[in-house]
Amino acid sequence: MHALVLTKQGKPVAGNVQFINDWPDPGEPGAGEVRIRTLASAFNHMDLWVGGGLPGATLEFPRISGADGCGVVEAVGAGVDGAWVGRRVAVNAAIPQAPSSRPDDPPGSTLAPSYHLMGETLTGMHREAFCCPVANIADIGDADAGEAAAFALTFLTAWSMMVTKGQLRAGQSVLITGIGGGVATAALAIARHFGCRTIVTSRHQRKLDAAKDLGADDGVLDEGSDWSRSVRTLTGKRGVDMAVDSVGKAAHLWCLKSLARGGAYVTCGCTSGPDATTDLARIFWNQLRVLGSTMGTPEEFGEVMSLFRRGILRPTVDREFAPEQGVDAYARLESGEQMGKIVIRWSDG
Repeated sequence: MHALVLTKQGKPVAGNVQFINDWPDPGEPGAGEVRIRTLASAFNHMDLWVGGGLPGATLEFPRISGADGCGVVEAVGAGVDGAWVGRRVAVNAAIPQAPSSRPDDPPGSTLAPSYHLMGETLTGMHREAFCCPVANIADIGDADAGEAAAFALTFLTAWSMMVTKGQLRAGQSVLITGIGGGVATAALAIARHFGCRTIVTSRHQRKLDAAKDLGADDGVLDEGSDWSRSVRTLTGKRGVDMAVDSVGKAAHLWCLKSLARGGAYVTCGCTSGPDATTDLARIFWNQLRVLGSTMGTPEEFGEVMSLFRRGILRPTVDREFAPEQGVDAYARLESGEQMGKIVIRWSDG
């Protein structure tokens, strides 16, 4: 079948991408699984980490990335309701893993779930068909397949960060760094859904302007120096209630300095590096919360997908490509020029 294949690991990633027509078919779904004919798949920064080198992981090549996808259920495995066949579904790439149980572990010692991720350590969705657990799909009705693919993982990640872990409340103020990426634009949509005031940062004025068109209240141009004073000025020196950050090293300290007392710094990534300088005195004195978040639970996925299906939350799509243009799609992602999600349209079905 057709697939976008990473032939080897290295940078630039786009130079190692091939569109091929002889990738092995996924076969029949196993127990508890469904087989999906892909309508659309979408990109995340994870695609670059996989292609360029994933910290702490040794991956075999050639391989397929892609942690976002939407398609039609073609077949079901043992134990799966046949009513799924023919349904158009979005896929949650995060497959929960059963926690290890050791005899000396205290009760409740597993405080956070562990996941295997399709498109990372597992084969991804940039291909014509794939199998996945039925617990990881959600019916999208007649919603646009490209939007569904662009929505799933980024909105799940942002929802878990902001609502579940950060305990976002209606009317609070939210700072979002690096507007333009999928999680950042998802965070903007969620903040607006809760009626929150939003301040976004970017190194590009055009992205700040685009974010305002999407409903951001204010934008701060990141010119490489401390912009926290600008954020505090915009909030009457109070600071924001929440900082949503996936930039990491380059933004962490300025996010902390932008928070109001009791505010939450929530991170799901560190594209600029993991070894950030922090301020422990500010954290304890202002009683800040520093929270890490990775993807989300099946329950969170169902919750956020219900908002998509009803048209309440929608993703920002930067550009769609045909599968044959896969190299261009990777190059677009690698350039960092996108505003929202990059989508591969596999079929119009």
